[in-house]
Amino acid sequence: MGDKGQIFQRMQAARQTGRKCLAILIDPDKATAHHLERVVQLGMEAGVDFFLVGGSLVVKDELARCLSFIRQQCTIPTILFPGSPMQIDEQADALLFLSLISGRNAELLIGQQVISAPHLYHSSLEVISVGYMLIDGGVPTTVSYMSNTLPIPADKPDIALATALAGEMLGLKTLYLDAGSGARQPVSEAMISKVRKYTTAPLIVGGGIRKPERAWASASAGADVIVVGNAVEKSAELLTEMAEAVHSSHTGPYNAKES
Repeated sequence: MGDKGQIFQRMQAARQTGRKCLAILIDPDKATAHHLERVVQLGMEAGVDFFLVGGSLVVKDELARCLSFIRQQCTIPTILFPGSPMQIDEQADALLFLSLISGRNAELLIGQQVISAPHLYHSSLEVISVGYMLIDGGVPTTVSYMSNTLPIPADKPDIALATALAGEMLGLKTLYLDAGSGARQPVSEAMISKVRKYTTAPLIVGGGIRKPERAWASASAGADVIVVGNAVEKSAELLTEMAEAVHSSHTGPYNAKES
């Protein structure tokens, strides 16, 4: 879809205008054909901004199948959220080039990026550099286990800010605060707002966002892109309410629908 750079430009525009974006995270290993079809249909109806596709343990064949289906069914941009250098597929529109700046594992700070860089250079993918920060979500997550790193404590926004500033000063284009898949608690509003106040890069926030009210609160605190995954895996219909909450966050309080 389109020229390289357009997805990052959309994130920048969100940052500059205050319009928030919703990204639905799809794990190809968990997405059945029926669920994927439903998510794509609802995503189009609700005006979802991006589909993030990937995970820590993705089988490549499933990744390709998932991307192919989304591309055939809609024009919503797909962004790879890779868990390894092997998760590269040019059926996607862009790739988040993650550097785990919250940890001290050199392989995830720069090592795996060196492996994938030559392949990405010759690909058609838009490559978006990301200062990726894992935040303690109250339970051990797949990301913390696979990366062999400790997350930033949830009650230490100053550490998150210092880390984000370092990432931005190193030239990373975007920042990502992630409590991880299955987090018991999402990234706090206090941490989001502090990072937002002192940085200028588009801010992505995800992990533990299960309710529209929480998505609205994270967006209102300063997140430019809200990522929702597990909640939609359990109930695809929740996607519509999530989109409404995120997209209305700049206009006033979110009015939850009565069940």
